[in-house]
Amino acid sequence: MNFGKIFLMAMLATILALTYYFDVSQYLSLEYFKTQQTIVNDYVASHHVNSVLLFLSIYVVVTALSIPGAAIMTLIAGAIFGLAEGLLLVSFASTIGATLAMLVSRVLLRDVIQSRFTEQLKTINTGIEKEGTFYLFTLRLVPVVPFFVINLVMGLTNMPARTFFWVSQLGMLAGTAVFVNAGTQIANIESLSGILSPAIIASFVLLGVFPILSKRALSALKSRQVYKNFPKPKHFDEDLVVVGAGSGGLVTSYIAAVVDAKVTLIEKHQMGGDCLNTGCVPSKAIIRSGKFMNDVNRASELGFESAQAKFSFSGIMNRVQRIIKTIEPHDSIERYSELGVNVVQGEAKITSPYTVDVNGITITTRNIVIATGARPFVPPIKGIENINYLTSDNIWQLKEQPKRLIVLGGGPIGCELTQSFARLGSHVTQIEMLPRLMIREDEDVSLAVQKRFKNEGIDVRLNHKALEFKQENNQNILVCEHNGQSVSIAFDQVMVAVGRAANTQGFGLEELGIEKNKNGTINVNEYLQTKYPNIYGVGDVVGPYQFTHTSAHQAWYAAVNALFGKFKKFKVDYSVIPWATFTEPEVARVGINEQEAKEKNIPYEVTTFDVAELDRAIADEEAHGFIKVLTKPGKDKILGVTIVAEQAGDLIAEYVLAMKHNIGLNKILGTIHIYPTLSEMNKYVAGEWKRARKPEALINWVGKFFKWQRNEITSERHYGSLAKTNNTQKKEAA
Repeated sequence: MNFGKIFLMAMLATILALTYYFDVSQYLSLEYFKTQQTIVNDYVASHHVNSVLLFLSIYVVVTALSIPGAAIMTLIAGAIFGLAEGLLLVSFASTIGATLAMLVSRVLLRDVIQSRFTEQLKTINTGIEKEGTFYLFTLRLVPVVPFFVINLVMGLTNMPARTFFWVSQLGMLAGTAVFVNAGTQIANIESLSGILSPAIIASFVLLGVFPILSKRALSALKSRQVYKNFPKPKHFDEDLVVVGAGSGGLVTSYIAAVVDAKVTLIEKHQMGGDCLNTGCVPSKAIIRSGKFMNDVNRASELGFESAQAKFSFSGIMNRVQRIIKTIEPHDSIERYSELGVNVVQGEAKITSPYTVDVNGITITTRNIVIATGARPFVPPIKGIENINYLTSDNIWQLKEQPKRLIVLGGGPIGCELTQSFARLGSHVTQIEMLPRLMIREDEDVSLAVQKRFKNEGIDVRLNHKALEFKQENNQNILVCEHNGQSVSIAFDQVMVAVGRAANTQGFGLEELGIEKNKNGTINVNEYLQTKYPNIYGVGDVVGPYQFTHTSAHQAWYAAVNALFGKFKKFKVDYSVIPWATFTEPEVARVGINEQEAKEKNIPYEVTTFDVAELDRAIADEEAHGFIKVLTKPGKDKILGVTIVAEQAGDLIAEYVLAMKHNIGLNKILGTIHIYPTLSEMNKYVAGEWKRARKPEALINWVGKFFKWQRNEITSERHYGSLAKTNNTQKKEAA
């Protein structure tokens, strides 16, 4: 820290110390002013210029140092200077003081805070960069955050001081006028009856409703700017048009139909979206078949001398399609039509915030929900266009089993299909460019899955970066870089599972100028609104979590906000989002894990329980894995849970409920769990937490109490004295 910063800190500390030592705040109260009002008015009348300069200086210092009293001084300004002059003085004094406070924060704190809390401040920095002027103006106009907090926080950003000054002055002007006007009326109060005068009542009513009126005015102004090129139809065909019939679109449409709104659901491909047709359902079907084959291969562990199972790969894939067909009616056009949804098959085009074209027809609508999902991301690897690569979209059309399969990617999709195809007999090589699989999970979780994969004969290649696909000697070859060396891997087919890209093109977003995030998803606010407040986004197309259950969760918020937002809007709640990877062992999580806690500097304590100690797991020959719970230090409040075990995706539900309703480990410990079940691990880990925090001093005293009850203390003294006597007698005899 340089000398200038040290000097500034010392000066500020001295001023603040003197301020609080002499209790300056007692002079910044309305009661004190009323006792001195006559003297103050006389001084202002005889020394007007000095009064102005003195008031201006004091106000700047109070604001710059964030000393409580600026609001009272604003009222006093109206009382002693009147509305016009008081408004002029306070407007400049408050802005100068606020700017000084911002600059002090910037000089002393910005570099330290930005370097230490980079992740936490990312959202603020992005917002300031994109719409900092509007954010600041809104905060000044609608004072939901104390002004001194705004000054300090803005100092941590890169907003220019000049911009901060003029936006603050303009934003605070209306509110300052209301306060100063109220002060002119307070000056006329001579008794308690003066409080009930119409003028002062009107001033305080205006002061109370001003934030509400300002917020609505700002919203109307912003909407007017956004919609200025789009005339609003006089008549609407629908209350809601939903684009995309995946999980998010189906649930949104369902909710709208339940409340008797007119809703049209448009789908260009298959009802049910990725989850039914290419994602959750088919992957779980093949996982089950793979698990059965693994159980056959483990027959000796279950007491069988041997076991065999004959199958054809095409039969397995036919079963996958049968499962899809069995579930398909749940998401069908017929079902949703019966529910009251107007389902249209065709390609939608959003032509304005109020109109959607499909099959040559224009539908006018009050609200639009975009639920177009995502697709497998295919990286630009050299030569990939020359091979018939597989993705999670088209792998289900396979009829012949790949003998040598490469899976690119170590995330959930890649891991699930890697293990399933290996169990069905393919030689699978899994390629991951990072140092471990499932990089979003803790290292011990990744190691548990990797160990199981290697035990099952899967060739896991970590730190391998795919460089090129080519053919040599009539063989497909993938060339990778590993530790600076070139590695060639032969294969018959390759599956690409390195992530998913949001479907945002081809249906009008570009023409409307709807913004996207850096990862390609649609940018929405906390109410799931795009730049057009009546256009919403849900599911994989917006993120931040690409899970079916999250899409359905968002759908409720989008539907309710779209249909009833003029009365009440709800911010989408991501506080308790669970997920699972259905490998064996399954990996399920809710809340934060250790690596996230460390990245975000969140203090925590960790408690674990080894599944190998669980009776039911031992009986099932599944005694592997663990459960790990992160809690707030010194408390039983749950911050996050990770389960690595058989049926982890089901077992995590107890902790999802606990976190959602703020239930701690003590309550879980006090809940009866059926014996013998895997769910007992949830209770046992709570027991481990409790055992590690037992009150040693109290237990020591309790132990003494029990000894006293058994007369052991008296007995010990009696036998001790006898032993001493015997020893003495022996010595004398000797």
